[in-house]
Amino acid sequence: MRWHCNYTHFKGGRTREYIFIWFLVISLGQAQTADCTKIFQERKEELRQEVEQVDEAKQSLGALRVASNALFERQEKALDEKRSELEAYERQLAEQEEAIKVKLEENKRILGLINEAKENRSVEIYAKMCNNAAAKILESMDPKEVVGIFFALFPKKVS
Repeated sequence: MRWHCNYTHFKGGRTREYIFIWFLVISLGQAQTADCTKIFQERKEELRQEVEQVDEAKQSLGALRVASNALFERQEKALDEKRSELEAYERQLAEQEEAIKVKLEENKRILGLINEAKENRSVEIYAKMCNNAAAKILESMDPKEVVGIFFALFPKKVS
């Protein structure tokens, strides 16, 4: 069979319907292709915007990290300086405490010498006094001091 242009070999004369359906299918295919291309372009634009947002977020995070690290380092340096100051102050206080202890011991020793000299002088004074005058003075004194004086006096003088 030869090919003819009259499309009579389609049964029932539905040639126009078949051509219409064929054009309809092709146009729908092209429409779908155009829709797919449009959807693809829209999605591509959305993804590009999301990538830009992610890049901006990365940059912000990087800047925040740098700023946080700088702040942390400044705070750590300040803390180290304070720690050094406190340690120096603690050493200074320990030295002062030791110096105070030494002075306190020296003062106790000196006070003991003064008290001893005072007692010795009191004993000498009371030893040289007549008994009646010494008795009147001793009556008005604290009993502990009187006992200390009596123990320091020679036994002959106490009686």
